[in-house]
Amino acid sequence: MQPGLAGRLLDGHTLARLTDLADLDPALVVDDFTEPRAAAALARTEVLISSWGCPPLDEAVLARAPALRAVVHAAGSVKHHITDACWRRGIQVTSAAWANALPVAEYTVAAVLFANKQVLRLREDYRARRARHDWQAAYATAGNYRRTVGIIGASRIGRRVLDLLRPYDLDVVLHDPFVDPDRARELGARPVELDELCALGDVVSVHAPELPTTRHLLDRRQLALMRDGATLINTSRGSLVDQDALLAELTTGRLNAVLDVTDPEVLPPDSPLYDLPNVLLTPHVAGSLGGELHRMAAAAVDELARYSAGLPFAHAVHAHDMHQSA
Repeated sequence: MQPGLAGRLLDGHTLARLTDLADLDPALVVDDFTEPRAAAALARTEVLISSWGCPPLDEAVLARAPALRAVVHAAGSVKHHITDACWRRGIQVTSAAWANALPVAEYTVAAVLFANKQVLRLREDYRARRARHDWQAAYATAGNYRRTVGIIGASRIGRRVLDLLRPYDLDVVLHDPFVDPDRARELGARPVELDELCALGDVVSVHAPELPTTRHLLDRRQLALMRDGATLINTSRGSLVDQDALLAELTTGRLNAVLDVTDPEVLPPDSPLYDLPNVLLTPHVAGSLGGELHRMAAAAVDELARYSAGLPFAHAVHAHDMHQSA
């Protein structure tokens, strides 16, 4: 995993549970399986606890890990390190993606509520005026009552967002080709096609996985369908939105955006997205940040406890999941 990450993931309580459950050296954290200490440990490892930055577990690595039976991932997606070789070997895999989904959903709901309240525009307006003003007249269309929120993708995060939006007086619509209409309504949303969602939404929030078929899912045509003053929220992956087309819309001021992800992931220093007043840009931190990392570590230790007790993983990942997940 990434250098220093283990110290941020593990609080004292979780570390104590971990050392009670397993024979391990808490100081042995590696990001290169060929390093001598790592190679020696790998040769006798039955369960590998991984997180962001774990190298791929390919045929060469697995050949040096004859005892490996399970991978417990204390983070979200396992696509970067779980290879076909792992599935062929029958290695059990689990992920704390469900725990990482919670703060992303919370970030999204906060963004939805602030977007409909026109907080970005209000901030700039108040900063410029620095005086009393008839805000009710100027922002007569602001607020969350009966606004339409479009959710693209009933993913793990998308479903959590739908659940968290239930208490609000919002009209929620959903586009997901893998969710039938009855299921969409059970999730608290009205099913619609993507074009209709773009045209209806006061806020459009992206929660589809990054797949070859979802690249530029929102292209120039779909963005043009969005109503004037609407807000696009993207906490999924930058590649799902045609960023050049989005920038063109944002530069005119016609649309607003809350972007936690971009393409590329770190924008060049001269990107206009850093400075546009109608854009809230954050550096891919909607997921677990700071103390929220401890939830993922605790989730991983819970799974290790189940494995030690001979129980199946509560949040197992299977090979067929890889084709429709982030």
